[in-house]
Parts: sequence; C-alpha cells; structure tokens
Amino acid sequence: MTDQSEPLFLLGPGYSAMALARLWAGPIKASARTSDKQSALQDQGLTAILMREVDALQAACTGAHLLISAPPGDTGCPILTALGQAVTEAASVTYLSTTGVYGDLNGGWAFEWTPPNPGSLRGHRRLAAELAWTNARPDVRLVRLPGIYGPGRSPLDRVQKSGATRISKPGQVFSRIHVEDLAEGVKALIVGEQSGVFNLCDEEAAPPQDVLAFAANLLGIPAPPEVDFATADLSGMARSFYAECKRVSNARLKAATGWRPRYPTYREGLRAIHKATN
Repeated sequence: MTDQSEPLFLLGPGYSAMALARLWAGPIKASARTSDKQSALQDQGLTAILMREVDALQAACTGAHLLISAPPGDTGCPILTALGQAVTEAASVTYLSTTGVYGDLNGGWAFEWTPPNPGSLRGHRRLAAELAWTNARPDVRLVRLPGIYGPGRSPLDRVQKSGATRISKPGQVFSRIHVEDLAEGVKALIVGEQSGVFNLCDEEAAPPQDVLAFAANLLGIPAPPEVDFATADLSGMARSFYAECKRVSNARLKAATGWRPRYPTYREGLRAIHKATN
C-alpha cells in the first residue's frame, strides 16, 4: 500500500486534480503555466513549479506520485515531453484520459478490454497520449473518464443560463462522474498501487435531456425547452459529443480497489450539490 506521506505532483492542476489534492495527506506539488497561477497555487499551500522551469519539474518527479491531467495537443502530451526520462524516477504515474477513446458503441458497453476506436480528434489525441505514457512507464495507470460534474460545473448551473435547451436524440445516453467520486477513485488506485487501464464512472448512463429536467426540478424552475438534435443549432464541438453513444462499466475499478461511488447516479450527485449550495 502507498504511504500518503509521499508527495503528490499535479501536472495540470485543474478541477479534477484539485479535488484529489483535497484528499491527499502528504505534500503536494503542482505545475503552473504562468506566474499568476503559480502564486494562486502557492496561496492554497501547494509547491508550484513553472512549466518553463524544466529542470525543477524533472527534479520534482523523484519519489512523487504523478497525476497528469493536462490535455494533449497536436504534438502529443506536453507533460511527457517536458519530463522526459524523469518519469522513470516517479513513485507512480496516473494519466487521466477519456472514455472517448472507445468511440461510438451505439449504446453498448465500454469495458477496459473494448478495443479503442476513437471517432474524434480529441479521442485520437488521448489514445496517442495513452500509448506514449505506456511506452514511457509500463506500469502507468490509465484512468478513462466520462463527463465530469460537480459544484460550480453541473447541470444545475446549465439550466439557469439564458437560452438553455435540452437536446434530444433518440437512444442517446452518456456516462458521468461526480468530481468527488473521481478523486476518491483515483486515490484508491494510487494507494492500492494498481496499474493498467480503469474506467471511472457512475452506475447509470442517462439521456442528457433527462438529467437537465431533473436539475430544473430540483431548482423549482421550468425545464429548458426540448430541441431535436437534428435541427438544433449546435457548434461543431457540441455536435461531436452526440456522435458517440455508450454505457461505461466501472466494474474493474470496484473489483480492484473496493471503491464505490458515493453518488451512483446523477440524481444523488445533483441532490448533494443542490443541498450544499442552498
């Protein structure tokens, strides 16, 4: 079992990574792209290192548990490029990927052994990054995530925006994960020293229009109007999300770690967020 007094190194300290930081008992380091971000992270008690300080970044890897959540670009994962051989000196490496690498399964189930078949540029980039990290650290743990929601970033916020709609596409479902369950799941993998591929999601893939209707009902406001996907005015990126339909299994992670989601469906998750903010 991993000793939580060992340092955690967040490379891309965003919404999900900071949720894990709140659970970690040991010292926490983080990368920062700008001096302002560095100062903000230091104000939160983290040791922040600028991305341009490559030597310092590489030195900070030694004996640390790396969590990589920065997205890949055209030339691959910027974190792996910056760290190079220093990743071999880390205590462990966790790469946050996406269930988008599975592509469209027409509503079928995505398991860790399901062959990747990304249908989007984002999915192709993530799969390439997964392969690069596997080559750099064969014991890397690849955590594939669906849509992430939580306080300040949930359907409760979306339904209150002016012009909100509920896009309806027959048969469409998405899997989700509450950010707190995400953090608990990643922590369980690190502490349990598990490696390999793991899906991290809740227990129920659901139609997006139903989720928004539930959020509106919690707030006591009318549900946004339902709009047919075929005629909806969507950006190319928004439309691309609806090109993939699948249900994601979390069975392997539960069997390996004993982890269970505190919020097994969007209902429990949204109720908790609403209760905490009202």
